[in-house]
This record gives sequence, structure tokens and C-alpha cells, in this order.
Amino acid sequence: MKISILAICIFFFNLVAISQELSEEEQKLYDLVMQYRSENGLPEIPLSSSLTFVAQTHVKDLMENDPTSDECNLHSWSSNGNWTPCCYTDDHAQAEKMWSKPSELTNYQGNGYEIASAFWSSNDNKITAEQALKQWQNSSGHNAVIINKSVWKNHPWQAIGIGIYGDYAVIWFGEELDSAE
Repeated sequence: MKISILAICIFFFNLVAISQELSEEEQKLYDLVMQYRSENGLPEIPLSSSLTFVAQTHVKDLMENDPTSDECNLHSWSSNGNWTPCCYTDDHAQAEKMWSKPSELTNYQGNGYEIASAFWSSNDNKITAEQALKQWQNSSGHNAVIINKSVWKNHPWQAIGIGIYGDYAVIWFGEELDSAE
């Protein structure tokens, strides 16, 4: 039996993606978001290894490579990784490049929808779960994603991924169950 190098790489990549674990602060954010959804009469969203891999990869890219600029916002990705770089602008012209990151980086079958938060402090404090959630709750667009309001009311979230690193926190939402679970 002949096994290709690509097949071996895919196998090991999937093992890495499947074994994603949350840090203590990421777990706190997941718990706070699920509590907030429950308070709004919404069901819990299953944690996705694939979407968590994407979230954790993105916050590290944001912190270590800072792909943001005057034009490129927090949904942007640098050119310093195994992904397609993307300058995400406020007009959402690059939305497809962001939405496709889960299928680009993992074997997740659907699009992903990201909310991102940053906390910059002069005294080396890191973003906390509470700060990130508070920022999102105070933004009508981000809050709508979390609690399925407005344009997001017909998006039944079936998967969620959490990433917190340094100054950044992101959550990825997906409508498909994660087959890696």
C-alpha cells in the first residue's frame, strides 16, 4: 500500500486540530458567552476543535504579526503563516476570505463568522474574558452575532471556537457541527 506524503500531512494536521484545548481564560470566555446566551433564552453552542484552532491561530497572528492598519481591521490575517493573507476592510469586501478560514485551515465544512476584540494597555495587562464580552455586548453588531439577533437571527450556531492571546480575543461561530468532534 502506497501512502502519499500529503495524506500523512493531512492525518497529522487533523490530529493537531482535534486536540485543541482552551486556556483558563478561554474557558471562562466560553462559559460567560454560554451564560449570556442562556439569559437570552438561547441554547448552548458546542465547542468546536476546528473553530478553536482557527481562533487560537488568529489571535496569535494578530498579536505576533499585527496585520491591522488604517485600512485593515482585526479580521485581517498577515502573510506570515500557512493561510491566505487578508486585509479585511470595514466595507466587508473581503468577507469571503475571512469566512473561509475554517475550511482553509481545518477540515471544518462550513463558513466561520468571527467577532474580534482588542485591549491595549500601557501596563502590560492582557485582555480578559470579561473585557472581551463587555466590548461585544456594547457593540450592537457583535452582540447580534452572539445572541442571534438582526441579520444573524436565522443562523443557528452549531459550533464555536474561542481564542485569547495577549491583547486579543476572538470567537468563531459556525452553522455546521464540527465533524472532528
